[in-house]
Amino acid sequence: MYKTGIITLSDKGAKGERVDLSGQKIKELLPADKYEVVSYVLLPDALDQIEAELIRLADDCGCDLILTTGGTGFSPRDVTPEATLHVADRQAPGIAEAIRGYSMTITKRAMLSRGVSVIRGNTLIINLPGSPKAVEESLTYILDTLEHGLDILSGHGGECARR
Repeated sequence: MYKTGIITLSDKGAKGERVDLSGQKIKELLPADKYEVVSYVLLPDALDQIEAELIRLADDCGCDLILTTGGTGFSPRDVTPEATLHVADRQAPGIAEAIRGYSMTITKRAMLSRGVSVIRGNTLIINLPGSPKAVEESLTYILDTLEHGLDILSGHGGECARR
């Protein structure tokens, strides 16, 4: 089981002015036999709060995976990528690149996503887009490969080389 944290970033959602469908979509898409959601929070688009929650989930809760949704666009309040980069030990750019590349086959607006993916300690952090539709498309696209990456990161995976 992969311990997983989900963070939805939305000023309106945090104020109770919008129902969080994207975070719920993540919970729905994660196979319950492989991913244990140990934390699910809804936060405003506030850099310090996002950083603190990422650190709490990675360091204190020992999450294997943290998935964020929202805050990856061009709005001045969209600071999820910056918060994620601030807490990173290493970058894992291929995941965000894969999400954008796949999403570009659906909509050219995917090029406007600023989401990143990073590693903090033994935790993989991935920024997903904010809409439920984009969350479903993105997570469905990467989900089958994540398990291998999480196994390698935790020291439980084998060699990647193929003959």
